[in-house]
Amino acid sequence: MNQSTAEIDVNWTGKPRRFVFVLLENFSLLPFAAALECLRIANRMAGKTLYDWRVLGEGGESQTSSAGTVFKLEGDLDELGRDDVIMVCGGIEIQRATTRKLLNWLRREARKGPKVGGLCTGSYALARAGLLDGKKATIHWENHDSFAEEFEDVQLTKRVFAIDGNRITTAGGTSSIDMMLKVLADDHGPDLANAVADQMIYSSIRTDQDTQRLSVPTRIGVRHPKLAQVIQKMEANIEEPISPSILAQEVGMSTRQLERLFRRYLNRSPKRYYMELRLEKARNLLMQTDMSVINVALACGFASPSHFSKCYRAHYATTPYRERGSQGTREPV
Repeated sequence: MNQSTAEIDVNWTGKPRRFVFVLLENFSLLPFAAALECLRIANRMAGKTLYDWRVLGEGGESQTSSAGTVFKLEGDLDELGRDDVIMVCGGIEIQRATTRKLLNWLRREARKGPKVGGLCTGSYALARAGLLDGKKATIHWENHDSFAEEFEDVQLTKRVFAIDGNRITTAGGTSSIDMMLKVLADDHGPDLANAVADQMIYSSIRTDQDTQRLSVPTRIGVRHPKLAQVIQKMEANIEEPISPSILAQEVGMSTRQLERLFRRYLNRSPKRYYMELRLEKARNLLMQTDMSVINVALACGFASPSHFSKCYRAHYATTPYRERGSQGTREPV
């Protein structure tokens, strides 16, 4: 066996640690597959079965991913052991996928004291079950605003993953790899975790201190420090917008200079850019929560529903009420 596939010496003779992946309707493939592959490769690199796993879901027959791929399940939401690690795999339309049966099962199993995690939007199901109250947690950045509005008792972060006691949450995508590498390192040492990362050609391992999204300069394709500072302030102050004159003053510029900066690099005024950020958040809240249109307007810095509706229609060519109606009625949880 060549060096790249040489076994890692893991001094361990106990029972395999079992992960139970619970697939919800429209779950995201990447976070699930990434987590599972880490376990498979860990067994291969150690030359022994450190981990095993089951794939369950409501009904116990099959579950469909957001990509349309159908996965055969190994069982329904069965009773598990205290030493099992539960990983709830979410994806799109997470509110609809979070059923009453799932919530009752999560609460029952959590009372036994196992580790319970949420991959991608699986964090939402944990929060609805009350399992994240008072805990640090994370969720995909696209769901961050709606989650924060709905679960005030959760210490929501924008990190790639969060581990707080026996609760584990990830932001989705490749963050499952970072989280699982942390679990592997804690269980069997960093050599095994690094070997798994090498096998996955994963060269930049992130920690629970790394944020999800690209930096502002990378996202907007512009590396101007003062422009990045202003946009960061805008993103952090959606509910109570700051005037362009104050934003300019805070970064040591005149209002006219700030206007020119935005026109040059983003082809729009600071006011227009700020409005687009607020409307983007509003759309996320309309699509992902049951907040009233009035409360969405207030959460995004609009003083009146009429002004909010006018701005929303100008940007999205539909009204907030029609946007909400286009999502259909959600099944009650």
